[in-house]
Amino acid sequence: MSRTLLRGAQVISMAPNRPDAEHADILIDGDTIVAVGENLDATGAEIVDVTGRIILPGLVNAHLHTWQTALRGVGTDWTLADYLGRMHGAVARHYRPEDMRIGTLAGALDQLDRGTTTLGDWCHNTPTPDHTDAALDGLRASGIRGVFLHGTPYSAPDATHPFSEVDRLAGGPLLTIGVAVRGPQLSTPDTAVADFRAAAERGLVVSMHQSGGEPGPGWAAVRDAGLLGPATNVVHGAGLTDDWLKTLVDAGATLTSTPENELGQGHGFPVTGHLLRLGAAPSLGTDTDAVTPADVLSAARIALAHQRGQDHDRHRRDTGSFSLTATITAKQALAWATVEGARALGLADRVGRLDAGMQADLVVIDAPAPNPFATALHATARDIEAVMIAGRWRKRDHTLLDVGLDAVRDQLRHSTAHLLPHVTG
Repeated sequence: MSRTLLRGAQVISMAPNRPDAEHADILIDGDTIVAVGENLDATGAEIVDVTGRIILPGLVNAHLHTWQTALRGVGTDWTLADYLGRMHGAVARHYRPEDMRIGTLAGALDQLDRGTTTLGDWCHNTPTPDHTDAALDGLRASGIRGVFLHGTPYSAPDATHPFSEVDRLAGGPLLTIGVAVRGPQLSTPDTAVADFRAAAERGLVVSMHQSGGEPGPGWAAVRDAGLLGPATNVVHGAGLTDDWLKTLVDAGATLTSTPENELGQGHGFPVTGHLLRLGAAPSLGTDTDAVTPADVLSAARIALAHQRGQDHDRHRRDTGSFSLTATITAKQALAWATVEGARALGLADRVGRLDAGMQADLVVIDAPAPNPFATALHATARDIEAVMIAGRWRKRDHTLLDVGLDAVRDQLRHSTAHLLPHVTG
């Protein structure tokens, strides 16, 4: 049947016109949500009983390098300098196209299992078109909704992004193309402006790293050229001054924090509090499996706890006593992993909320729910009973569908065996 009615769940819609959490039905027609409400007409629909479950929008991991999945955990004790030297300076050049494909496929499937329905795949190991095509093939094969952010291996600061390569890439119903440029911190001003302008001419999301240092002259050049806007996505943002953060927020740009990675590797402190004081909020990513777990709910909890800790400490310094109320709620943290992630990837009109007209991307959680927001925020992969993307079940009864996991695991093991000596040797 093309119509599905989900009945009996407690729904966290993240829609501004609906209650925070409610017992409601969700009616889906094809790939689209038709209605959310009580006692919806089920005529012609397959009825799925989800009594006792929580349903929330599919999670959005706005920043992940899936090509590194085969090296999961090798850099747990790496600093940022270790990561740049060993991953990008050493092992990256030994990647074959087949390593790119299986890393991307396995990484995206892992995201599905954890409740992520939309992935910002920041792919910056594309030395040849074959490597790019293999990564794209892995992303498509996973069935996840993806924004493939085409990057390049690290190069000279005056090397502009190869947009001729971007132009040949094709998206699809679940796949959007964007660009992962070196950005103003790592490029000359003229190069940064050229890359931003080329992305704007094509209507693409343009994403870049910024951390561990003061903003350079490239930022002013991009600002003065009028090229900052909603399609601008800054990853990390550590080192940006409050004035620069305000400039970005006022322009509608988005910032993606990868809190566990930022705190552990030395990027700098997450910019969560700075954004909240400006009336904005971060989206979230997990960065690299080689260093930190690719679990966006863990990222939400870490970002929440870190900022609460800073707020509590500030209150004690200012007043000499403990604060009596939490400064940030669990609902806000969930919004960072849904609504804000969708906005960062240019998909806010399609995903991130459960509402009429939105894509039917959702997660079903099977866990006790005296507090639905806490239950959702604290969920692990084993609590994720089902995942739907564009009206199609991708995980059900706690099991991924339509994928040969044994073959994926076998290919991933072979890739790890090929790559690991170049990391540790």
